[in-house]
Amino acid sequence: MKRYRPHILVVIALAVVLSTGWHAALRNSLTDLRFAWQSRAASGDVVVVAIDAPSIDRIGVWPWPRRLHAELLQRLESAGVGDIAFDVDFSAPSDAASDEAFVRALRDVGGSTVLPSFKQPATNGGAAHINRPLKPFSNQSWPAVVNVAVEPDGLVRRYPFGEKLGDSFVPSMAVVLAGQNASRIPPFLIDFGIRAESIPRVSYVDVLRGDAATLAGLKGKKIIVGATALELGDRFSIPNGGIASGPILQALATESILQNRMLRWTSGVGMILGLAALSLLMMFSWRPFVSGVRVAMLVAAAAVVETTAVMVQAKFPLVIDTSLFHIAIIAYLTAIALDEIDFRGLLGRIAESRFHRIAMSLGDGLVCIGQDHRITVWNPGASAIFGYLPAEIIGRSFETLCATPEGSVGPFSMRDAARQALLVPGGAVVVEFEGRRKNGETFPVEASFSGWDGADGFQYGAILRDISLRKREAEHVRFLAEHDALTGLANRGTLHAALVDLIGAAELQSSEVALLVLGLDGFQQINDMFGHSAGDLVLQAIAERLTREAGERATVARLSGDEFAIALPCAEAGGPIADFARRIAHAFEAPIATGTRQHRVRISTGVAVYPEGGRSADDLLSNGHLALSRAKATRRGSHVIFESHIRQELENRLTLESELALAADRNEFELFYQPQVRLADGSLVGAEALIRWRHPVRGYVSPGEFMPVVNTSALSERIANWVMETACRQARAWELSGNRVRVAINLSPSQLHSGDLAHSVAALLEATGLTPSLLELEVTEDILLHDEGRVLDMFKRIQELGVRVVFDDFGTGYASLSYLKKFPLDGLKIDRSFVLDLLADSDDAAIVGSTIGLSKQLGLTVVAEGIENRATAEILVEMGCEEGQGYFFGRPMPVDAFERQFPAVANSVVSAA
Repeated sequence: MKRYRPHILVVIALAVVLSTGWHAALRNSLTDLRFAWQSRAASGDVVVVAIDAPSIDRIGVWPWPRRLHAELLQRLESAGVGDIAFDVDFSAPSDAASDEAFVRALRDVGGSTVLPSFKQPATNGGAAHINRPLKPFSNQSWPAVVNVAVEPDGLVRRYPFGEKLGDSFVPSMAVVLAGQNASRIPPFLIDFGIRAESIPRVSYVDVLRGDAATLAGLKGKKIIVGATALELGDRFSIPNGGIASGPILQALATESILQNRMLRWTSGVGMILGLAALSLLMMFSWRPFVSGVRVAMLVAAAAVVETTAVMVQAKFPLVIDTSLFHIAIIAYLTAIALDEIDFRGLLGRIAESRFHRIAMSLGDGLVCIGQDHRITVWNPGASAIFGYLPAEIIGRSFETLCATPEGSVGPFSMRDAARQALLVPGGAVVVEFEGRRKNGETFPVEASFSGWDGADGFQYGAILRDISLRKREAEHVRFLAEHDALTGLANRGTLHAALVDLIGAAELQSSEVALLVLGLDGFQQINDMFGHSAGDLVLQAIAERLTREAGERATVARLSGDEFAIALPCAEAGGPIADFARRIAHAFEAPIATGTRQHRVRISTGVAVYPEGGRSADDLLSNGHLALSRAKATRRGSHVIFESHIRQELENRLTLESELALAADRNEFELFYQPQVRLADGSLVGAEALIRWRHPVRGYVSPGEFMPVVNTSALSERIANWVMETACRQARAWELSGNRVRVAINLSPSQLHSGDLAHSVAALLEATGLTPSLLELEVTEDILLHDEGRVLDMFKRIQELGVRVVFDDFGTGYASLSYLKKFPLDGLKIDRSFVLDLLADSDDAAIVGSTIGLSKQLGLTVVAEGIENRATAEILVEMGCEEGQGYFFGRPMPVDAFERQFPAVANSVVSAA
């Protein structure tokens, strides 16, 4: 068997190469290398007229009018060229005059022109589409196929003699140009030893303009016209890293035919005979000759075979496949190498040397123990762990290292562990025991035992590791995984597990479990004023106080930055859970001392009680957070116990938000317009744009129902911007029709918080063309309260645009008078709550009168809202109010209704609605 082993290896190698397809790749690589070794020049009989970058720069963007191709044909004909082939698509019509000019040129040159046909793959994977020249063109020219096959490695090597297109066989372009008979001969290998750069080429534009030197060099030549510019993309990868354009590839194929270099593979019989000769040579030389002679014979055989293949390929149009021969030689060389290496002895020496190096360099302790349980090997790592030097410990019992030799882990159990290691996959058993250092200190040790039968009986070894630090780190990691790092309280995961246990116990005892979710009111101010380090001290003090007040049976946890939680059985609360929540809140009435500072923190609490407030830990946590949100919104500093209607309200809000998002996508919002009139004569001066929602099922939905949700949702800015843009476009439409109607728009807080409102308004005015004075922005006190300095600057820039700014709902806030002084306002609107009872309530009359007088002194216009009868309008006129709006003049109405009610220009008199 050993005698035939090299030949078996060769057979296996050849079988693998042939089955995997590597044979073809190696064959192609060798052929390509021979092209590089034996390059030759082109004959010069084939010239490429290149549609190149200079031509595109001079003539213009491709494709060009076919009248230019007609002029080119005429230039070439006058220069006395031979055949002319176009590698350009002529399958689609262009303008009729250019096509007719090209037909005339084809006719004039006497049918010596070749036009291309080609198959184009369908984009949907269907049958390939055949592109042929238009019939008027094909009647005056020779057909030729320009398709080439791209091989699996992405390169073009073979060239077909022709291809069947439809019912007829069409020869390839190179075959037609070379005057060959295309009788369906198999494709040949293009000789890429012919240098592509040696193929003459001239620029299309030089021929077109009749350059004398260029035309003189074309006489009697075969011409290929095609694209070589990179941007036209007609490019192919060829052997040895080259890239050729379509015309150059056709020229190389034509040159291969003209120079009788249509390469073909030789028969496989020669390869088989060569392999047989090589095998016989190795059979007869394997024993008599040493390995060096055999290696020299193999290398010489490879060199002779490859040199012969190179010479044959250079002289004749034949390519000898030597790939399998080289594979066989490599396999024989591998067999020689395997025979010469003593693997067993080498591995033994390597293993012995490696063991010694590893043993002495291990950071862990390495100990070997003989059959008598005495230590025979002791490395520096073991000395570092136990404190014994090798001279002090070698020869002593392994029991010396154990803290409890009389217990369950002694020398005999160590031996049992080592014997067990022989039966375990991987050959090692890991145990832990208490070790004892030389100084008497005990510590946890991890030992990995392995055993073997040696010449002196059963032996075993152990890798020892001090795991005291690892155990401390594991305890620390476990603590961090279950507790909050800052306060030491349980974290959310530990709280969840505690709730699961409490609920399980409560189910068995039919009792209740309470979860209190506590939020700090005003904690962010502490962080902002004193820094996060001071905030951390406050959180730690709060944790201590909560732990003290909650009792030992309660689980106190920190959920997030300023949220805590207490979970306990209701029986441990010492009374009703509401009293327990009040007691926790009362505990924080006293200030919290941190260093030299004292902080006052209020606690808002959400309470969820099992089973009414949730039947699982997740439900209790979710419902406790909902109750806390309600407490912060309505009873800050107190507590709210979860009830089912709280979740129902939230679900209703979420449903409404979802419907509002759909309404925005479906364009269900509309703008209604309420007229604003001049009270003295009832003439129309403006209109307030008010949003309405036409629900597909419920009809019009009251703004009071959906606008509070819009103003606190992510849709706020989107809807507010839509209102402003729609109102401005409507105002511009009225302006273009001759009706200068001022449109008032209520600003949303989101429009001020999200970006530069002044810039947005300026861009909208420019986009719509609206006169700025016809736009009026109404602001409320809650908008002005936020970031006062930035808002003040923004409204100054808006006013500089010419847009009016009006204070809406005047009189309902606590600081309205101060805003009249600080902010750039053009007017104010008296809230309807003061106007409705103006006739009956003297206080309202006094407020309205004072407001009107103050506004006049400040140079502000006044608009009274809520006018519902003539008497109210008349008394407002007497008070000096200039403008008003209300149901008396008109309700909010759609655009078409508004235009029907006010068909005349803006200064027409308005009758009461």
